[in-house]
Amino acid sequence: MSKKHLFALMVWSATIAATGAVADVKDSANKESRSASAQSDAEEAAIQRVLSEFRTIRVPLSRAIAIAERLHDGSKTADISFEIDGPPIYRVRTIRNEHVWENAIDANTGSITGKELTSSLKELDREDLAKILAMRWIKQELSDAVQVAEKAAAGSALAGGLIRQDGKLNFVIVVASGDHLKEVLLEPPKVGKQDTSRY
Repeated sequence: MSKKHLFALMVWSATIAATGAVADVKDSANKESRSASAQSDAEEAAIQRVLSEFRTIRVPLSRAIAIAERLHDGSKTADISFEIDGPPIYRVRTIRNEHVWENAIDANTGSITGKELTSSLKELDREDLAKILAMRWIKQELSDAVQVAEKAAAGSALAGGLIRQDGKLNFVIVVASGDHLKEVLLEPPKVGKQDTSRY
């Protein structure tokens, strides 16, 4: 999931929830007369809506990751996002071997909502496939990155995933801290080749 996509998903979700209708969002997005400051104001309002909803939930992101990973033994979380286009949920994508699962987890109860989507690595676009394959070569898991980001930004994570930026693979974690969203980039340590030389 790209950093722009992760952030856009949260803002889109908040905008839909704030307006109550998809058509209203599309109409306002298509108006060419909308100034940059008005758009900035709308984005800020959407962020505040996300933060307001996020403060009321009972299930932290780290618990949603654990719930999703327990659904399929040995799976790892590839990305997670907080959405409020209905009851607040976490949308979590987990992987194991050639399988990819996407689940919605209720952010208040921790229960699975909706139907699980199942796919294979072959069905992913090139960017997502490259990031998921790279997960095999890094030591750190998304849940570890979330803990580090929450401590560094003094807040609670509401989204995270892998991005490729400037040729490097990084975890990007979005953290709610006070009245702001902070983006924390972490470069995961890579698994080194084992030393096969004999002493």
